Amino acid sequence: MNDTTVTITPSRVAGTARAPPSKSYTHRAILAAGYAEQTTVRDALWSADTQATARAVDLFGGNVERQDSTLEIEGFSGRPGVPADVIDCDNSGTTMRLVTAAAALADGTSVLTGDESLRSRPQGPLLEAVADLGGEALSTRGNGQAPLVVTGPLSGGTVSIPGDVSSQYITALLMAGAVTDEGLVIELETALKSAPYVDITLEVLEAFGVEARKTDTGFSVEGGQTYDPADGEYAVPGDFSSISYPLAAGAIAGDGGVRIEGAHPSAQGDTAIVDIVDRMGATVDWDRSGGTIDVQAKTLEGIEVSVEDTPDLLPTIATLGAVADGDTHITNAEHVRYKETDRVSAMAEELGKLGVETTEEQDSLTVHGDESVLEGATVEGRGDHRIIMALALAGLVAEGETTIRGAEHVDVSFPGFFEMLAELGVSVERDA
Repeated sequence: MNDTTVTITPSRVAGTARAPPSKSYTHRAILAAGYAEQTTVRDALWSADTQATARAVDLFGGNVERQDSTLEIEGFSGRPGVPADVIDCDNSGTTMRLVTAAAALADGTSVLTGDESLRSRPQGPLLEAVADLGGEALSTRGNGQAPLVVTGPLSGGTVSIPGDVSSQYITALLMAGAVTDEGLVIELETALKSAPYVDITLEVLEAFGVEARKTDTGFSVEGGQTYDPADGEYAVPGDFSSISYPLAAGAIAGDGGVRIEGAHPSAQGDTAIVDIVDRMGATVDWDRSGGTIDVQAKTLEGIEVSVEDTPDLLPTIATLGAVADGDTHITNAEHVRYKETDRVSAMAEELGKLGVETTEEQDSLTVHGDESVLEGATVEGRGDHRIIMALALAGLVAEGETTIRGAEHVDVSFPGFFEMLAELGVSVERDA
């Protein structure tokens, strides 16, 4: 990957931006459409991972046709056929988990594999769950890892599974359980890890007309249900971690207003950024039914905000705090130190190069807006897409040019980020 340097010149922003669609929702929507008869999935993320899920739907007897970000999916109506070939999940762990449970519904044997990385990831608890429900599910190497051989069909029942290995096991079983004869009761043996991702699953199921629910000890889903979204359509919501950047850009430099499209309400924790920007004083109007957010810059005031459930928002909030009056106190932040980089220290140090005063503690970061004078400088992206994008926002209002090294890493989550800024009126120079 080339070391790309991007230079931002102070700019005001206006216009319309669209954030990338959510990968988590896209996976679930493609498979849910597979379980259905005919579905139009709009605003889908078409990436290597989601293409793997689409290939599985094809192999189960469905058909996925793509036109830009719209997918026309002919499903297999709740009963996957036996695949005519091995299902290659590539590098997508989500695909492998979701598809393993789907394969257990087929009246025959399916074989699943993936790349070297995916073949090292744990699948054992899900294989045991399939076996406990009357199917057969084997790891060819006997180590709970792919390649997997799965034979169905399942009729449903009650199954016990750990919740702290992967929430995707729960997602896979809930999605498959809805079309079994008996339905499925899932008892959790341990506390559920990454619970918001199961909330996403429940939300997608509801959109497709499938009822599943939390219980005191786990989850349950009635059998014999039909996947049938309203009007035969489903729109994938935008990724709210990514939405935080154009939203913050509008809040600090959007005198003429910025509209963000693809902002449909969802179970994503990072929807909290809308409330945060509003609390800091920007003018924010979220049309939930239309999936648009309009934001206009106003004088911002520092606030206290916990990032316990929203660690990816810390860099964005820190930049907002650098522009705001008073102190912005970001709390419950220790886990943010264990991301692609230590984002607490990274934001303190890189914003410091731009003239921002901060106080860093183990589990918090306080940004002293009143003591800060934003001045352009050269900063390091630290191989972290979120640090890069947050620093680019600071460059909108810093005095002079802000140069960010290693800017190519935005491709991890928002490949068109700098193009989006340019379309909003930002002066962006790129040097590979």
